Amino acid sequence: MEPSPILAILLSAGLTTTPAVPAPPVVGPRSLVVGSLSPGAPPTFRWPLPGESPVVRRFDPPPQPWLPGHRGVDLAADAGAPVLAAGDGVVTFAGAVAGRPVLTVTHAAGLRTTYEPVHSDVEVGTPVLAGVPIGLLRAGHPGCLAPACLHWGLRRGDTYLDPLALLGRGSVRLLPLDGAPR
Repeated sequence: MEPSPILAILLSAGLTTTPAVPAPPVVGPRSLVVGSLSPGAPPTFRWPLPGESPVVRRFDPPPQPWLPGHRGVDLAADAGAPVLAAGDGVVTFAGAVAGRPVLTVTHAAGLRTTYEPVHSDVEVGTPVLAGVPIGLLRAGHPGCLAPACLHWGLRRGDTYLDPLALLGRGSVRLLPLDGAPR
């Protein structure tokens, strides 16, 4: 049986590999579980805000890692809106980066999603489920045209990826088959 087109893209990008270590126990309302904790099952992700906020700035990576670019997407929402974990994972960073409050959740397959600017009382090491509130959106994201924007990022290792790809909405970029940058 052929995989779905989205699953084929995720498989080719390596977004469905199984973690090398067992997943930690998760806390949160089971009714909000969207993803699967089954070994070998592809992780499932969801929108990081209630409803579906408009994308006001898309992912625009720089041609070289050290150059300026937009390494995530900006989603317009009201200040104080709940920010939701996009997927099952563990909070691995909660603090300030360049004076702005940032939260990072590490997921299976070495993926990390980031959320900024977010006020959160969630502590590092806390397991979270997709759809569970992890903080509240603050106003004032630099470069955003709306009064409040969630900057939602995605990384695997040192590589920034388009977080909309987790939802099957990312821009398509063709890469060489050998994976070597050109």
